[in-house]
Amino acid sequence: MCVESDGCEIEGCSSSDEVHTLSGSMSPGLKSNPDLHPCKPGQKFRAALLRCRSPAAAAGILSFGNVLNYMDRYTVAGVLLDIQRHFNVSDSGVGLLQTVFICSFMVAAPIFGYLGDRFNRKIILSCGIFFWSAVTLSSSFITKEYYWLFVLSRGLVGIGESSYSSISPTIIGDLFTNNSRTMMLSVFYLAIPLGSGLGYILGSSAKEAAGDWHWALRVSPVLGMTAGTLILFFVPEPKRGHADQLGGRIKHRTSWLCDMKALAKNRSYVFSSLASAAVSFATGAFGMWIPLYLFRAQVVQKTAEACTKDICSSKDSLIFGAITCVTGLLGVVIGAATTRLCRQKTERADPLVCAVSMLGSAIFVCLIFVVAKKSIIGAYVCIFIGETLLFLNWAITADILMYVVIPTRRATAVAFQGFTSHLLGDAGSPYLIGLISDALQKSYTRSVLWQFLSLGYALMLCPFVIVLGGMFFLATALFFLDDRDKAEKQSPEEGPSLGGSRGSACCAERGRMKESERERGS
Repeated sequence: MCVESDGCEIEGCSSSDEVHTLSGSMSPGLKSNPDLHPCKPGQKFRAALLRCRSPAAAAGILSFGNVLNYMDRYTVAGVLLDIQRHFNVSDSGVGLLQTVFICSFMVAAPIFGYLGDRFNRKIILSCGIFFWSAVTLSSSFITKEYYWLFVLSRGLVGIGESSYSSISPTIIGDLFTNNSRTMMLSVFYLAIPLGSGLGYILGSSAKEAAGDWHWALRVSPVLGMTAGTLILFFVPEPKRGHADQLGGRIKHRTSWLCDMKALAKNRSYVFSSLASAAVSFATGAFGMWIPLYLFRAQVVQKTAEACTKDICSSKDSLIFGAITCVTGLLGVVIGAATTRLCRQKTERADPLVCAVSMLGSAIFVCLIFVVAKKSIIGAYVCIFIGETLLFLNWAITADILMYVVIPTRRATAVAFQGFTSHLLGDAGSPYLIGLISDALQKSYTRSVLWQFLSLGYALMLCPFVIVLGGMFFLATALFFLDDRDKAEKQSPEEGPSLGGSRGSACCAERGRMKESERERGS
């Protein structure tokens, strides 16, 4: 027998069971009590829903939502050539789509991080998914005379998706700890390459099936609405710090300004955020331009014809999408397994694995542009290895943040890391690559060969940025242990650890004063 929060008896439970309440708390099993009354039909339905709200189910639903986020983001890249022909825009003009999306995404991220540390997170997540789904569906009906409106719609989609990326990892962080958290975050961040690859595949397949690229934007919104509904019903709202056994000690929250000051002094957080920016720069540029670059390479090799039809070839988008899905799976699995193995040798395993994978990835990314002119298959092999090494660090970077940032600051930390990585990364890289390509094309006689070469020269910027990211991960390794120990010793109620700053102590004291004032007022 179990007792729901309304004080009614739920049939079919043993005395040792526990029941999740709608607030996310747990009520222990109780012995039979004459004061209890049988549950009404509506209460039984709610109790049945509560039984499905296990941490594993919540992590699965949140991961599904993350897949949809990235799938919607890269559906546009899957039909990029069709969009360019339909609206008649240049390389830099079509690159603006991703730049506007990411700019709105990164501006909204700190706002949602602030809200995620203070209000109900699953409500914010669901509203964000419903919003971007509606905007994406509406954008599929925009005519060719209003390209500016299509660009604006991508900006609005970025705001909706920002709410999800900023908050959802913190729910997983509060449901799991240690190796189980690493595994669940690995599954969650597998959604980045998997969703990106599926975006290419979905965009290309929907276009081919319907004979119109607009239908590529009409599938993901339906799935998005489904994910938003599942989050509302089946994802709990755990207490912040519950998995780290800080839930009972968290009596107040520091101000946003205090949180930002503490994060700015956290060296592991700062350097890992800069490294994430390097990853975002490369993945943003590759995701937008590599299918088009490979198509131009085949035109140069005379194995494909330039697009002169209403519906352009989708073969390269499909292949690149499939490669991205497979390399994402391999990268996340290999990254998690390698980190778990290396932790037995050194406690700095997390940032060191990221650094080595980044430096190795840069080598194979360089080789893409060397072999693409002669062999498309060779280029695909280099893309496969380079992406696998690049995707190794997605989940590990998130785990580094969970180790070095206290629970009540994590949503803000995730949001601001997203802001900086997009600001310095994929907010500008697609447009910058397109701008360099356009400038190079104007400097020489316009030809098919020069179109291909100019885009390749522009993309050569990426491996240098990847090497820089590897250096930042090495810097993270220097400070990782100190920052992790400080986070473990510090809780919002206790104030800073012995190594904390006077500013942090003032923040903690102000938080306690505000909390006591609220208690007196109530």
